[in-house]
Amino acid sequence: MATVNIYLNFNGNCEDAFGFYKSVFGGEFSYLGRFKDMPMSENQTVISEEQGNKIMHITLPISQETSLMGCDTDPHWGMPFVQGNNFSISIDSTSKEEADMLFNKLHEGGMSIMPMNQTFWGSYFGMCVDKFGINWMISFEKK
Repeated sequence: MATVNIYLNFNGNCEDAFGFYKSVFGGEFSYLGRFKDMPMSENQTVISEEQGNKIMHITLPISQETSLMGCDTDPHWGMPFVQGNNFSISIDSTSKEEADMLFNKLHEGGMSIMPMNQTFWGSYFGMCVDKFGINWMISFEKK
């Protein structure tokens, strides 16, 4: 069965926000990656040191089933930051087939932001916006 988590987007202060959430919930980050850790693609421009130090992805487990996840947004890599609409619902599927099915149904009548594909960090992953304007992130990771 798929699990659902909330994914928060920040305007450059993700690291500060997650430091605060860590002080509230305790625990340790299970992942912290910066944009400078991302491999460059052929159609990508060189990023500044400031952009490179921003958070590409961070995960703070809250319980065995739930994690709080987030990143700093940048128009070069996704949707622009909009206060009040800066979250996505993240679904961790149990199979690649389930991930494809969920993605295809959710983006029907909406739009695909990042089609389902294997990523450099090891997940099969995609992002879309449904016909009601809700942001979704679908992933599958082999355990």
